[in-house]
Amino acid sequence: MNFLVTGGAGFIGANFIRHMLASRTDTRIINLDLLTYAGNQNNLKDVETKPRYSFIRGDICDKKVVNAILDSSAIDVIVHFAAESHVDRSITDPSAFVRTNVIGTHTLLECASKHAVKKFIHISTDEVYGSSPDRSFKETDILSPSSPYSASKAGSDLLALSYFTTYNFPVIVTRCTNNFGPYQHPEKLIPLFITNLLEGKKVPVYGTGNNIRDWIHVDDHCRAVECIIERGVPGEVYNISGGNEKTNLEITHKILECLNKDESAIQYVADRPGHDFRYSLDCSKIQKLGWAPRHSFDDALNGTIAWYRKNEWWWRPLKG
Repeated sequence: MNFLVTGGAGFIGANFIRHMLASRTDTRIINLDLLTYAGNQNNLKDVETKPRYSFIRGDICDKKVVNAILDSSAIDVIVHFAAESHVDRSITDPSAFVRTNVIGTHTLLECASKHAVKKFIHISTDEVYGSSPDRSFKETDILSPSSPYSASKAGSDLLALSYFTTYNFPVIVTRCTNNFGPYQHPEKLIPLFITNLLEGKKVPVYGTGNNIRDWIHVDDHCRAVECIIERGVPGEVYNISGGNEKTNLEITHKILECLNKDESAIQYVADRPGHDFRYSLDCSKIQKLGWAPRHSFDDALNGTIAWYRKNEWWWRPLKG
């Protein structure tokens, strides 16, 4: 089976490529990535010479680039990870998020539908639902995004699903909770806090630190996407969650404890504009396909901390 993975040099995309090459001997993968600041070829240093893997540097918004790949390769499945994804950056410059997340997705859909790609997996986020103070969102709930990032992802979700409704193009949308694990860019909460503490710096906690997120290890997310490729129904949306709802302050204290630091390392900062209080997903739909997370949160966090301890060569240049 031939895959085109967009954004495969990013955190989740790289872990997905590594997972698929290891778990399926019949898989060939083309990785299309523009290598913006979040894309890093070091994320795939261990697989870059494998004969079933190839890399193309290019922009998903460039129709010529996408069509050239689809013309020359018999792509069966597109897994679309490529996205601008950092909320703080979207508040500063929304235009980059609209371009990549909406226009880029539209370009891929247009090219893929004309080439009769057999399945298009659009990777989205729990943030499209907005804040959930008292329940877990189901796939049928109304979207209510709060930031330019989540609004651009909601727009791309709806655009992707419209290609199923209008053109019968086999699109599936996934919405996942917060990922963590190896190779995550140190602008994100868990790797930022780990690396700051390893450098002897403080960790910035927004507001009171009581905002709640559900966390999933990236390996469990990758297995969920593989499950959806195999057993997901075109035109459907699937929530993916780890079942680990924790406040940002709880996460902070766990990382402090693991690194033998105390609360003096916390620096409370002004809250983010439009900061959603809680994200929570009902993932019973994908569980009916036979998927469930395997990683316990504490073990996965300890493993992630150990990875960043051992791989300063990877993250120090990114922070510099």
